[in-house]
Amino acid sequence: MKSRPPSTRRPLARSLRVGDEVLLSGLIITARDVAHKYLVEKQPGSLRPLLRGAARYHCGPVMKKERSHWRAVSAGPTTSIREESYTADVMQAYRVRAIIGKGGMGPRTLEACRRFGGVYLHAVGGAAVSLAKCVVRVREVQKLEEFGMPEAFWFFEIESFPTVVTMDASGASLHAEIAARSHMALERFLGRAIR
Repeated sequence: MKSRPPSTRRPLARSLRVGDEVLLSGLIITARDVAHKYLVEKQPGSLRPLLRGAARYHCGPVMKKERSHWRAVSAGPTTSIREESYTADVMQAYRVRAIIGKGGMGPRTLEACRRFGGVYLHAVGGAAVSLAKCVVRVREVQKLEEFGMPEAFWFFEIESFPTVVTMDASGASLHAEIAARSHMALERFLGRAIR
């Protein structure tokens, strides 16, 4: 696998390909189910400039308040497919260029990656405490009181956050490829076509 420099700017996001390893540094913003619903249904203008060109992380972190600042205790990825019905709309409306999560997403998100020059970056599940160490600062949190800790928008400054591109702007999806191969292997095993 190739290693790419840490950025999610539009030209670079378009140049990334499935299989590329990317160490992210900079700002990422967490968003889960409630946050996605809010972005699509309420379309808050205050978040538009903050999300534009940014990486959005499917994560419900465990945070600890230490005097006047927050520290990430656990910050692993959540299952991304739950956000499939919202992600294309969020990418279009807010010009999000990178989505970080686990498990991949569906055809609507893949098409949005192609149209808007985005990528899906797979983070390692089960490594939440290790990934939290990549969070060097919590810049701010929004909607904490209203949404609760795991659903709030956390603005993380990260360093060397490890990911792998599994969906890219050319329309390639490692998840779809693995599903197709698995289907063919099952058909060979059963000795018949499966519909």
